[in-house]
Amino acid sequence: MGQEIYDLIILGGGCAGLTAGIYAGRAGLHTLILENGVPGGQAATSGNIENYPGAPNTAGPELMERMLMQASSCGAGFQTCRVRSAALRGEEKRVETEAGVFKSRTVILATGASPRKAGFDGEEEFRGRGVGYCAACDAAFFRGKDIFVIGGGNSAAEEALYLSRFGKRVTMLVRKDALRCEKALEEKLRRHPGIEVRFHTELLRAWGDGVLKGAELKDNRTGEVTKYNVPEQDGTFGIFVFVGYQPASGLFQSQVELDEAGYIRTNERMETNLPGVYAAGDVRYKELRQLVTAASDGAIAATRAGDYILRQKEAGRTAPRPAAGWRSG
Repeated sequence: MGQEIYDLIILGGGCAGLTAGIYAGRAGLHTLILENGVPGGQAATSGNIENYPGAPNTAGPELMERMLMQASSCGAGFQTCRVRSAALRGEEKRVETEAGVFKSRTVILATGASPRKAGFDGEEEFRGRGVGYCAACDAAFFRGKDIFVIGGGNSAAEEALYLSRFGKRVTMLVRKDALRCEKALEEKLRRHPGIEVRFHTELLRAWGDGVLKGAELKDNRTGEVTKYNVPEQDGTFGIFVFVGYQPASGLFQSQVELDEAGYIRTNERMETNLPGVYAAGDVRYKELRQLVTAASDGAIAATRAGDYILRQKEAGRTAPRPAAGWRSG
């Protein structure tokens, strides 16, 4: 392993990384996918996925398992380990992990993004004890109980609908005066008898005695503060936070160009400012973060990596040049 040089190393085994593995494997590239968590990334913890083409109402873990099997059958290697550092400049890229050092000619950064915190008092104290960020992971703990969902985008809407299958009542807390989700999701929310949407509402704090027992809500128009106390027969309730994501780009921030929010900048060919280094999926700056766009990113990135390697071999180059056509923004 020490002297083996891969054609491509993919950092991240979510939808973007696995799709890149499929395309790279089919192109005959010697490929390794490195993932530090659950294969499949965020999608592997999702409930039913309704909008992935050709796979309606498919459970997230099932879809990701299929992608992993397909990438493996195409020849891509897969290893679970934590990445400690990555040296991305120069012709030979080096990725140091807890399992050793891996080398490659190209790298795709597909490390995804993690849920952002809402920032209310008690959020960290009750994380995993009433406060959650994954409906599919924790919904069953709140069967027949009240559930609050913080957020108004696609993720919040989708998770509220999923949580409504478990909770007694789901209340969405939206800071602004409108939802930011797709119209189809908004219509489902409005028609659902078990979901209430409260606009101009923020959760200030939550409290309990080992589990959640109450919360304080504020109307940000009037300043009025109200308290929610869990019904005695329920024992507890749930708070699920879906207010966006933090890109997992910290390991690369001194090497690849990031935007002000920490997302990796690429052009339409998924090229970063470094030759032979690409980004795909939720870690890069883009308008829409969905499985279908992650898959598209991964396919493009792997194809461009293959083209890059071919050009390097044909030219007999020993030092890379800047990626052609790369532009910021």
